[in-house]
Amino acid sequence: QVQLVESGGGLVQAGGSLRLSCVASGRTVSSYAMGWFRQAPGKEREFVAAISWSGGTTYYADSVKGRFTISRHNAKNTVYLQMNSLKPEDTAVYYCAADLDAPYGLGPGRLHYEYDYWGQGTQVTVSS
Repeated sequence: QVQLVESGGGLVQAGGSLRLSCVASGRTVSSYAMGWFRQAPGKEREFVAAISWSGGTTYYADSVKGRFTISRHNAKNTVYLQMNSLKPEDTAVYYCAADLDAPYGLGPGRLHYEYDYWGQGTQVTVSS
C-alpha cells in the first residue's frame, strides 16, 4: 500500500505560478512511473503530465506543454508539478497518481487506468 498526499494548490491570478508536491508514504515509489491528472467541475479526469521512474522520460498534455514541468526527487519519494503562466482553464482539482504495476518501466502512462494509487487531490483555482 502507498499513500499519496498532494499539496501546493491554491488561488492564483492568471499568469501566475504554483508548484504542486506529491509525497508518497508506505513504500518507495522511486522505481515506478508517476503522473498528474486534473478534474474540473462537470468534466472528466484528464491527463496532465507523467514521468518515468528515472525522470528521463516525461509526457505532457498539449494544453500544458511549455507551461508545466513535472519532476521527481526519488530520495524524498516526492513528485512535483511546476505550473507557470497559469490560465483560468487550468482551474481544477489536481491528483497525483502512482503506477506500481511494473518497476523500471520504459515509459510513463498517460491513461488514468494505468495508475493504481491516487491522492486525494489539491484544488487549483486561477482567476482571470
